Amino acid sequence: MEQRRVVVVGYDQAELLDIACVTTSLITANRLGASPAYAVDVATPGGRAVTCEAGLTLQGQRFLERVKGPLDTMIVSGGLGHEAAADSPLIIGHIRRLARESRRVASVCTGATVLAAAGLLDGKRATTHWSYAQQLACNYPEIDVDPAPIYIRDGRVSTAAGVTSALDLTLAFIEEDHGSELARGVARGLVTYLHRPGNQAQMSMFTTAPALTNGLVRRVVDHIVGHLAGDLSATALAAYAGVSERHLTRLFIDQLGQAPGRFVRNARTEAAAQLLASTSLPMARVAARCGFGSAETLRQAFAGRYGTSPSRYRATQST
Repeated sequence: MEQRRVVVVGYDQAELLDIACVTTSLITANRLGASPAYAVDVATPGGRAVTCEAGLTLQGQRFLERVKGPLDTMIVSGGLGHEAAADSPLIIGHIRRLARESRRVASVCTGATVLAAAGLLDGKRATTHWSYAQQLACNYPEIDVDPAPIYIRDGRVSTAAGVTSALDLTLAFIEEDHGSELARGVARGLVTYLHRPGNQAQMSMFTTAPALTNGLVRRVVDHIVGHLAGDLSATALAAYAGVSERHLTRLFIDQLGQAPGRFVRNARTEAAAQLLASTSLPMARVAARCGFGSAETLRQAFAGRYGTSPSRYRATQST
C-alpha cells in the first residue's frame, strides 16, 4: 500500500474536535516524515457539507457512498447527531461495507453508537463518552461497555471516550504504524502528552466525585488530600473526625460510594500519577510523598488502578 488511506466519517451535528484531532494528528505525522504517508479524507453522506455541533460548516471531501476499499483505517466521529446517524440506513449500510474493507475500525465519543448500530461492537469491550455510556449499554446489551478508559482497543476495532481522547487514540495508531519516535514528534508538535495510556481514567476522581453535602465527610476528604504522606488509617481518620470507624465508613459510602480506605488508596495513586507525569523524582520519593510505604506498594496500587506499572506510565507521559 503506497499510502495508508484513512477515512473519517462525518454527519450533521458531528463534533468538530472529534474529526480535527484525528486529521490534524495524521497530517502532522506526514509532515514529520511518515512513510507510507497517510491519505486522509472526511467522507459525508452525499459528499455534502455538514453542520457541526458548534455551528461551523465542514465541507466533505468524499461521498461516503463512493468510498471504496481497501482502507487502512475508518474512523466514525461522534457528536449530537449520533442517534440520527445510527438511524440512517444509508450511513449504517456504508459503515458496514467499509468496515469489511478496512484494516482498522474506530469511533470517537458517541460514534460508538454508530458502530453499535452497524453491529461492529457486538461481543466486544468498548467505551464512549462517560455521560453516554449507560445509554449505550442499555440500547446495546451485547456490548461490554466500560465508561472508565479514555480508549479501548479490542482486536481491530477501537473506541475512544470523546473529544480529545481522539488525539490519544490517533497517537497510538501512529506509534503502531511508524514507531514511538514519530509519535513523540507528533505529540511535541501538538503540544500534548505522548500519549495517555488507553486505560487512563476519563476523568479525575477529584472532579467526578459528587458534591459533598455532609460537612464532616468534606472535612475528612480535605484532610486526606492535604496529608497524603501522613497516617490515614481508618483509626486515625476516625479520631480526626471524632466519630467511630464504623460511622465514618457509613458516611463515606453514603457520600462517596466507597469506604475511607479505598478513597485514600485511590487519592494516593492518582497523586502519584500526577507526580510521575510532571516530575523526575525517583520512584521511592514518589511513593513516600504520596504515602506508600515502598516503591513496591506503589507499583501494586498503580497496577490495580491503571493496569500498568509506574515506570511504564512515566515513559508514556514523558515528552
